[in-house]
Amino acid sequence: MSTIIGIDPHKASHTAVAIDNTECVLDELRVRACSSQTDRLRSWAAPFEDRVWAIESARGLGYLLAQQLVAAGETVVDVPAVLSTRTRLLGSGKAQKNDPNDARSVAIAALRTDGLARVSIDEHAQVLKLLAKRHRDLGRLRGKAACRIHALLLELEPGGIARRMSLTRANDLLDRVVVDTEMAAHRVGVAREFVADLAHYEAQMKTSKARLRHAVAATSTSLTDIRGVGVVTAAMIIGHVGDVSRFKSAAHFASYNGTAPIEASSGERRRHRLNPRGNRQLNYAIHVVAITQLRYPCEGREYYDRKRAEGKSAKEAIRSLKRQISNVVYRALIADARRLEQ
Repeated sequence: MSTIIGIDPHKASHTAVAIDNTECVLDELRVRACSSQTDRLRSWAAPFEDRVWAIESARGLGYLLAQQLVAAGETVVDVPAVLSTRTRLLGSGKAQKNDPNDARSVAIAALRTDGLARVSIDEHAQVLKLLAKRHRDLGRLRGKAACRIHALLLELEPGGIARRMSLTRANDLLDRVVVDTEMAAHRVGVAREFVADLAHYEAQMKTSKARLRHAVAATSTSLTDIRGVGVVTAAMIIGHVGDVSRFKSAAHFASYNGTAPIEASSGERRRHRLNPRGNRQLNYAIHVVAITQLRYPCEGREYYDRKRAEGKSAKEAIRSLKRQISNVVYRALIADARRLEQ
């Protein structure tokens, strides 16, 4: 008889509840998040020989604990937070929100659900996910610095910089400013600090892009052969997908990334609506590919034009295009996985 140990992870502590095949609670434990957390949990779970650890958000808040348990030779599965929450709310008598009930719900969700992702030691996909997130964060910081420069330059010259912000344009405008008051001098000084920040972020983004290029090349992926998929987008896709074999079909993959519409039928009326769920980072990456394809003559642009000719709105046509791109991405990932297995 196997034992499922559900864990509700937190920043300062972790609560574990062990259940049997009948969902009966065998024991529970709360440990402080520290260097000995894994040893304490394994010592407590020693009587449960045939055990499986179910951790809520093993790729999020429970990431470190999950990796430590896997490194110690334990079997760990990742339970999505929405799945454990639904189990707790639909359960009878245990709907109260507290850590033991949450951990029990995680265990029950793992017991009832087939096909949960099994946690493995960090692979190259997780490296790509980390590097892609860092690159996007740098892009946001760069955009924030550019907006601050725009706002400050409007106070120094009418219209400021009408075109896209660049270091050359900003410095040229600051060089032309007549500093005749103390306020103008301070504005120019602060603006030059913002320009220095912008230069710093652009240099970091250049380094980050080169790092991503090497990391993506190491995967030998065919994603970059798809129109609109650059190294940053490819890193985001590979990083968030991980093991593509966990998706049974292209439809399953589309549901996961949110490009598959949700049925919203009622009575005799059959209709579908936008899916706001799914992995939004992966959805964003596919959206970038779709918008890029619309700029150039390619199959994606031709598909979009056909949908517009059929009477679909621009947004509906883009959503349809994203669904087709999801299929293309899935096939490329499957082909890459099979090639690596050979």
